[in-house]
Amino acid sequence: MFCIQYLLAAVAALVYLSGTSPVAGCPNIISRAEWGARDPADSTYMAPPVDHFVVHHSAGSTCDSVESCSTIVRAIQNYHMDSNGWWDIGYSFLIGGDGNVYEGRGWDVVGAHAGVTEYNSNGIGVCMLGDFTDSMPTQAALNALESFVDCCVSRSKLASDYNVVGHRDVRNTQCPGDRFYYEYVTEMTNYGV
Repeated sequence: MFCIQYLLAAVAALVYLSGTSPVAGCPNIISRAEWGARDPADSTYMAPPVDHFVVHHSAGSTCDSVESCSTIVRAIQNYHMDSNGWWDIGYSFLIGGDGNVYEGRGWDVVGAHAGVTEYNSNGIGVCMLGDFTDSMPTQAALNALESFVDCCVSRSKLASDYNVVGHRDVRNTQCPGDRFYYEYVTEMTNYGV
């Protein structure tokens, strides 16, 4: 019994120090500190639960480890802040080919991902890392996406009657890539509701 208590205390300490917290039904979320995020220049908050779940792709390289995905997420943040002049990375969260979810702006913060106020200020924008015009995300990434939607609802961050849209549904863009959009996004639960 004594050893079990120490083991549980050690696990709790590791979770605290890592900045991530396993939540039942949620995929592993890599915190901003873990992927090496810059501090945001500002932030605007929104009241959960929000109504929209907006799916994107980065239209760039894929990744298969925390290290390679973190490098891509940092590059996206740098581009959004330094080239676009935004106060932080535009997405709420990003999902790598490794099946991890990477915290972008995070929960309850207005995004800069959709190009439409309603979807930025009343939605969660999730970017799949890679170009999915002619290919699909890994199965691990797709599993994380589905699990993350459920996680958002269970944490009361996303309304139970939410709608899923691809970025192209609200803005003139090819995002989130033809193959991924037509073969997967349009088949997601609550798509276009």
